[in-house]
Amino acid sequence: MNKSFLVTLGIVLIVAASMAFTSGQDPHYKNLKVLPKNITKHQLDSVMKHFTTALNVKCNFCHVKVEGSDEWNFPSDVNKHKLIARDMMKMTNNINKKYFDVTGSGGKKDLNVQLMVTCYTCHNGRKEPLAFVPVKDTARK
Repeated sequence: MNKSFLVTLGIVLIVAASMAFTSGQDPHYKNLKVLPKNITKHQLDSVMKHFTTALNVKCNFCHVKVEGSDEWNFPSDVNKHKLIARDMMKMTNNINKKYFDVTGSGGKKDLNVQLMVTCYTCHNGRKEPLAFVPVKDTARK
C-alpha cells in the first residue's frame, strides 16, 4: 500500500509540474494599447509581419532590446516609432470604420472584395509615406 501511494503521489507531482510549465493559453502580452489584449501569438505575428512588409523595416524600427542582451523588450515605449505606429493604427481603424465598413455592421457589401486602408496604402514599402504625388512618366506609352 505504501508503494502504491508513492507511485500515485509521483504521478500527481509529475502532472502538476507539467501543467505549471505548459499553459494551454496564448502568451499574455504587456502594454497593448490598440491591439486586443487577448490577441493570439499567430495574430500578433501576422500584424507585425504586415508592419515590416508595409514599411520595409525590421523589428528594431519600433522595438528595443534589453540593454546588454539579445532579448527584445517588446513592452517598452522608448522608441518613438512605436508610439507613432499606435497613432497610425488608430487613424486607419477610424478611416476603415467610417468609410469602408470594415466591421461589417452597416450596408450590404460584396464580401469577396474588402476595401480598406492599411499601412501599405500610404507607405508602399517605405519607412515614410511620400509627401508628394509621383510625377507621371510621359515618355512611356
